[in-house]
Formats: sequence, C-alpha cells, structure tokens
Amino acid sequence: MSSSQTPSKKRQVAILGSTGSIGTQALDVIRNHPHELDVEVLTAHSNAALLIRQAIEFKPNAVVIGMESMYQHVFEALDPYDIKVYAGQQAISQVAEMDTIDMVLVALVGFQGLKPTITAINAGKTIALANKETLVIAGELVTDLASRKGVNIFPVDSEHSAIFQCLAGEFHNPVEKVILTASGGPFRGKKPDFLATVTKEDALRHPNWSMGSKVTIDSATLMNKGLEVIEAKWLFGLSPSQIDVIVHPQSIIHSLVQFADGSLKAQLGLPDMRLPIQYALGYPSRLESDFPRFSFAGYPTFTFEQPDTDTFRCLPLAYEAMNKGGNLACIMNAADEVAVNAFLRDEISFMQIPLLVERCMAAISFVASPSYDDFVATDAETRRVAQELIPRIH
Repeated sequence: MSSSQTPSKKRQVAILGSTGSIGTQALDVIRNHPHELDVEVLTAHSNAALLIRQAIEFKPNAVVIGMESMYQHVFEALDPYDIKVYAGQQAISQVAEMDTIDMVLVALVGFQGLKPTITAINAGKTIALANKETLVIAGELVTDLASRKGVNIFPVDSEHSAIFQCLAGEFHNPVEKVILTASGGPFRGKKPDFLATVTKEDALRHPNWSMGSKVTIDSATLMNKGLEVIEAKWLFGLSPSQIDVIVHPQSIIHSLVQFADGSLKAQLGLPDMRLPIQYALGYPSRLESDFPRFSFAGYPTFTFEQPDTDTFRCLPLAYEAMNKGGNLACIMNAADEVAVNAFLRDEISFMQIPLLVERCMAAISFVASPSYDDFVATDAETRRVAQELIPRIH
C-alpha cells in the first residue's frame, strides 16, 4: 500500500487506557477519521465517568473498567447501548485477543502495560505502543515474541515515531546512531541547590508538552529520556553506544538518525502528541489533519546542549541499566514509579527520586536472563523495598 492510499477498510482499534492523556488524544484522532479508524474496545482503570462518555460517543464492542467495584455502575450506564462491559485487570488483557481487533494501542502507564501487550502480540495484533515501560522492562522478551509472531510494533512516543519516520525508505541502510532530543523539562539549567526545594507543582509545569503526571515528573528528572533510550535499543535493534541524547528546548526536532555516510535525517513538527499517535494508527498512510502547522518564522532559532547528567542522575542510571541488561531496567522502572508517586504525595523531595532509584538498583537481586515470572517477582520485590526505603531516604 502506498503512503498516499487510505486503508481499504476501517482499522478496528482497541485503546487500552482510553481515559489518560494518550487515550483521549487518540480518540480525538479517531473522531477526525471516521472513514479510516473505528473504536472496537476501550479500557480504563478507574475513571468510570469518562469511560462511559467515551463509550456512548464511539459505540465500541466492549469496554473494561479495571476497578471491579465500578463494574455495576458502568454496566448499568451502557446496558441501553448494547456495549459489553467487563471488569478487572485480567479482563484488560483478555479483550486484547478479540478477533475483531486489528490494532491495539497500549496507552497504559507503567508495569501494567506489559501483560496486555504480550497477550495482544500472542493474538497476532498489530501494536501501537505508547507504554515505553513494556520495552524498558522486558524488551528482549517482547521483541523476540513479536518477531516469532510476525507482529509489528509501531512506536507512539514522539521521539521514537520520529526515528521510525526517518527510517522510512532506509530500512536497508545501516544506522550509525540515533539522537533522541529532550526538552530539558521545567528545570533545564538548574543545579542541585535549586532543585532541593522544588515542589510537585513546579515539576508538573512542563514548558512544551501536555502529558500525564507520571510522564511529566519523569521528564523533569530526565528519567523519561532514560526510558526512551532503552526503548529505542529494542525498537530499532541498536547497541547502547548508538544512542545519544541532546537537549533541544524548542521541541521542534523530535529526534534524528545518522547513517553510515554521516548524513542526518530529522523529523520536525510542533509539539503535539496527536501527530505520532495518528502516524501509528494510520501507518503506512499519512492521514490528513487540521493540526497547527510549524513555521520557521515562528522559531527562528534552534538550540542544542548536552544533558546535565551530574545533576539529573536518572539518565545515567538508565544507561547503566541498559548496559547491564537482565532485570536491572525492571528494578529501575519499579523504583521510579514508587519514587514519583512518593514525590507527588510530598513524601520525598525531587532530588530523592534518583537516590531512591539508585538504592533499589543496588539492593535488589540481579537476574541475568529473566523470564516473565522473574519480571513480575522483581517488580513486586522492588516496590516493597522502595516503600520501606522511603522513610529513611536521605
């Protein structure tokens, strides 16, 4: 199919995490492309009110509410619309296997995205992956499974979508390296003395992107970029030495690819997550959009700088996890989820986030060749240890 053609039939999409930032923007894309895209399944963890409104508008075949105590409320609201309603975390994985689904958009946050992604791959579904933690935690397991099942994984992160777009027509050419761009977050250029007293309100004020609270805090610590570095390794079959990070405060160049001849290709656009979401949902077609257009006149200067890895320790911790492999990235991810939640509850300071992650990476048993069950056990053990460390973290 050429890029100028539209799909011959509507692509039936399951959105796991439809009430979050990515999920709501994906529905915005689908709303604007009713002839190409259709909603087959919607799932949410606990936002029953929004899930019900989405289901009434888009008329999916089925919805899942993760919190089982809300099942009756959702069921009664949607019963007149002939929409199947299920509840519980297990059901979120099970609906991903439905025969009528063409593509599964995994927009869940954190470790909870892993099992549904594996289930969907086993069922042969094309994956649009917005849950970077899936590849951070279990990249080798997931990419090997996708390869065996002949399943495509299309990236939704703006940086990985940019690399994917730069590689179009270049898949036969060896990549010398990729360069992931980072905005630098709200604390770019700040030093530890300043960061010691910042609040969650400060950290949640991202200069360029509108994202959920977990991703926004991760952006402020540069952990988000660390997770993306590991995800890039698995998505594009790269070695750690082939992945660089550069701070680009304007967030117009979303990432770059350098080829064996030294040439660089970059993908540019205004910071709008609907663009990479739409590219993944419509691939290989570029669907039309009415999104605002980038103008060079509005951005006469692009600037770049090296990330401050002495101050923002999460990025070097991610490189350490990527280099060592095994279950270390799983430990790092679980510790970060606990640390960010503790920061958002005012239990630890901003600068204690990487400290808690580092302590957990040193404390939890290393497994060189983990199975899925090892990842589950590692995640649970890390969360327990991290919670125990919170009162003593200094």
